[in-house]
Amino acid sequence: MKLGVSTYSLSRAIQSGEMTLAEAIRWIADEGGEHVEIVPFGFNLTDNPGLIETIRREAEDAGLELSNYAVGANVPTDDEAGFEAEIARLMKEVDIANALGVKRMRHDVAWREDTSVGLFLRELPKLAEACRRVADYAAQFGITTSVENHGYYIQASDRVLALIGAVDRPNFRLTLDVGNFMCADEESVAAVKKTISSASMVHLKDFYLRPASRDPGEGWFPTLSGNRLRGAIVGQGDIDMREALRVVKGSGYDGYLSVEFEGMEECRQGTRIGLANARRIWDEV
Repeated sequence: MKLGVSTYSLSRAIQSGEMTLAEAIRWIADEGGEHVEIVPFGFNLTDNPGLIETIRREAEDAGLELSNYAVGANVPTDDEAGFEAEIARLMKEVDIANALGVKRMRHDVAWREDTSVGLFLRELPKLAEACRRVADYAAQFGITTSVENHGYYIQASDRVLALIGAVDRPNFRLTLDVGNFMCADEESVAAVKKTISSASMVHLKDFYLRPASRDPGEGWFPTLSGNRLRGAIVGQGDIDMREALRVVKGSGYDGYLSVEFEGMEECRQGTRIGLANARRIWDEV
């Protein structure tokens, strides 16, 4: 197992100009991270390809592995031109992942206002086709692509597993976010148990949870059923992080663990404490 940090955790400092991307990479190394996951918030590798070499050089100099490249996507199924364009765009993102030298790339698949299971089942064959084509393209570089349990529509454990099964490619797997199952009102430990065997990457994210009947005000967002979530420092929220990590460790998973912080605390503080908590808990379970 190698524990590291997603640049998403530091995106507020990067976007505000408090840190450059190079400084963020060095900061992660200084805090004891073993890898860095590249998530283009606050920077863009498509429009600024020169950053690719900067990332490679800074990671190498800092002694960090580059673990994963994570990008957004929204594949339409009722617009053939749009469908083909989004697949082509994702293939260009695969080219960026290859230029970075990573062997994992997570991409979103679809976002919908209608999050019903009926629409998901109708769209599943077409969404699987898109993921399959991107995975097949990535295979030539030895890259494993993945969906994340993310974005309400394809977030619940049964849906991500259905998509992975429909794609049916050994190099299409799951970026398993321990916290994100809560957005679909799933208990995290139970969902991790269901999905860990499909994981190519694990994100450690924590949340505070409040019932729908008790709106805590600013800084919280709704789950699918209207409960309320707020980002927390890993190990300090309402997820049973100890048991979730026990499940991950007990499964034999020996890949990358990536801390994702999106709480209200200052991002460097929240990330530093979360990284330390994750390391301590992993060693204890």
